[in-house]
This record gives sequence, C-alpha cells and structure tokens, in this order.
Amino acid sequence: MTHPPLRPRILRRPSWAEAQRVAAALRTETVGGALLLAAAVAALLWANSPWREGYAALRDFSFGPHALHLDLSLGQWAADGLLAIFFFVAGLELKREFLVGDLRDPAKAAVPVVAALCGVAVPAALFTAVVLGLGPSGDALRGWAIPTATDIAFALAVLAVIGAHLPASLRSFLLTLAVVDDLVAITIIAIFYTSSLDLPALALALVPLAVFTFLVQRRFTQWWLLLPLAAATWALVHASGIHATVAGVLLGLTVPVRPRESVPRLSTLSAGVDVAQRFEHRLRPLSAGVAVPVFAFFAAGVTVVGGGLGATFADEVALGIMAGLVAGKLVGVFGGTWLVTRFTRAELDEDLSWWDVLGLSLLAGIGFTVSLLVGELAFGTGSERDDHVKLAVLMGSVLAALLASVVLRTRNRVYRRIALEESEDADHDGIPDVFQRSDVDTPGRG
Repeated sequence: MTHPPLRPRILRRPSWAEAQRVAAALRTETVGGALLLAAAVAALLWANSPWREGYAALRDFSFGPHALHLDLSLGQWAADGLLAIFFFVAGLELKREFLVGDLRDPAKAAVPVVAALCGVAVPAALFTAVVLGLGPSGDALRGWAIPTATDIAFALAVLAVIGAHLPASLRSFLLTLAVVDDLVAITIIAIFYTSSLDLPALALALVPLAVFTFLVQRRFTQWWLLLPLAAATWALVHASGIHATVAGVLLGLTVPVRPRESVPRLSTLSAGVDVAQRFEHRLRPLSAGVAVPVFAFFAAGVTVVGGGLGATFADEVALGIMAGLVAGKLVGVFGGTWLVTRFTRAELDEDLSWWDVLGLSLLAGIGFTVSLLVGELAFGTGSERDDHVKLAVLMGSVLAALLASVVLRTRNRVYRRIALEESEDADHDGIPDVFQRSDVDTPGRG
C-alpha cells in the first residue's frame, strides 16, 4: 500500500542551535525596545511641555568639521552616525542568514522572503493609492516608502508587555522577516533617497572599505585598526551623498561568518572563529541599547499641542502612512505567507494556526526607527510634513500594536503550552526533548 507524500510544512520548529541564537538576539532587542519606547515617550513629553524650545535647541545644536561635510546637528548625528551602528549589525545578520542561516535554504527562505517582500510592496501601493485618492499636494508621493519598514525592537517590546510566549518557530520567522525587511529598506534608502552623488568621494570610500575587508577576513580585529577605517568609510559615503547608514551595512557584509583554511600568524583570532558572531555579540547591545534609543529621542519629539494633531489628520501623507502600516502590512505579510502555501501545497505546522500568522502580520505594522528615518529623508528634518510623518508613524504603530495584542493574547494559552514543551529536558542532556524529534528543522533540510 502506497501513502501520499507528506505535504511540506512551514513555520516548523527550528533546530536547537538556531533557536538559541534567535532567543539571544531577541532578548537584547526586547531590552532595546523598552529603552526605545522610553526615549520616544520622553521626547514627546518634552516637545509638548512649556520647555519645548529647549528640546528643539538641543536637537538642532550643530557641531563638526564643515570641510568634511560633517557640520551636523545632534539629530543628524543620531540619524547618520548612530544608526550606522544599527545598520552594521543588520549587515552582520544579513550575511549570517544568507550564508549559514535560514535564508541559505531556498525552501525555508521562501516564506519569510515572500512575506517580507509583500509586506513592503502592499504598504507602498496602499500609501500611493490613498495619497492619489485624496489628491497629492507638493511632494507627498516622496513618502511612499515610509510605511514599508518593521521595527523589530518595538515589536518585541510589545510582545514583552502583552506576555506572549511566542514559540521558537514564530520567533525565528519574525527575526528572519525583519532581516529581509532591513535589506529592502537599505536598498530603498540607497537608490531612491540619494538626491546627489559625488562619485570621487564614493570611489575613495572603497579604499578604507577594502582595507577593512582585508583585515577582518584575516582575523585582524584590533579596534584601533578597524575603527578608524570604519569611520573613514562612513565619512566618505556621507560626503558622496548616499545616506551614511549604507556604509554600516557595507562594512557589516565584509565580516566573515565561515571559517578559513588558515590565517596569518599575527591574526588575533583563529581560522575557525565566527567573526561576525563576535562582532554582533559586542555591538548588538550598543545598537539596541544606545544607538536606536538616542535616535528615537531626537526623531520622535513632535509637538501635538496647538493644532498639530488636527493638521496631521488633514495631511494625505499621514493618512497614507497609517493605512500602510496597519492595513498594508497586515495584507502584505499575511497574504504573502498564504500565497506560499497556496502555490507550493505547503501547510502550517500542526502546533500553529492562521491566527498566529495574523498576529505576526499585525505586529509587522509596527514601524518606527527606519520609518522615521525615511520620513526625514523624504521631507526634511523639522519640516511641517516631517512632523505629520512622525505623528502618523507613532499612531499607526500604536494601533498595529494594539490590534496585534488582541489577536496574540487569544493564543497565549497555546503559546504557554508550546513554551512548556520547548523547555522540557527529560534526559538532562542540555537540549529540550522536543528539539530532538524528527520533525524539527536541521541544517540543510528544507
């Protein structure tokens, strides 16, 4: 008697090693998300207090060498400088995922990649439709990319507040989705938000970048060698007209994740060391705990009192952003996941349901860090429309968070049961028993 072949399953439980890596990364991002929220609230309170002029004066205080195009305000230093650390870590994640992580396997990568791409395309299309439907004024359409980004730190902070014990498979999916989302956001910033390009400066940036690459590939990791090269690359990319955060990604992509056959005798690390993991372990806390919260503090301070809220709701850009974050992300991520199952005959893992995908899709509508950055690039820091963008991103993200909380809370009992299963270790070998079953993803398995 022959049996029909088993249908492939998506959102399966990852391997124990992958689950540990994801959990460690998400713990840091959760703490960073709490700091991000605190910084944003502090900025809003200060910007709407009787001392609001002091906030504006601090944000707009400028310093730096003018000859190197680095006479920047504190707000710009946060957006161009500190966020480069955030994007450096994103570059490390991207390389790891594509070379040794989930994205190296086309079968496993299909779901998060398609979901992420649809989660970018649908919000952008919905934003454009809303703006055109209401009648675009001025440069309104320049903001089409604002609702396309997902803020993983903000999303995880929401998860921590609502107490959802998200299963390992959903955590892995959420992180991989965010990594692909970051890649798309970086590409959009580099291509669509570069107003002028200085080719000689860009060509010069390749010199310190090449030296940085040469050193890290051969495991020379002394900070006094690498930091000046990274700073030079950043400064030259900034001078070229491309947003300086792109330099962070390029530097991150040069760091090796695979072992070498041999390294020079003077190398500070052995040939088998995962250099990207070392860098990520050291820099992720700095990125999540300092860089992103400081950026949020200078980016989120928008004045609501005195008619700011009414003017925001009268701006088609703000309405398009809120529609893109809440409805666009929901339709895009959920629809992309459904399309994969529809055209590959795959089905969800037996422990999960489409309610889980719905909750994650709503959670993906929390756009903050990159959304605010794109808003500044699109309309200019401190402009009236930039203020509308900030309020729209905040309101859209909060609404998406509330809706996600409602959906995910209904599944908390299921999540607690799965979390208990994923912690039981009857044979005391240090690996929970459920991760040793045959239905768990293993390296190289689709």
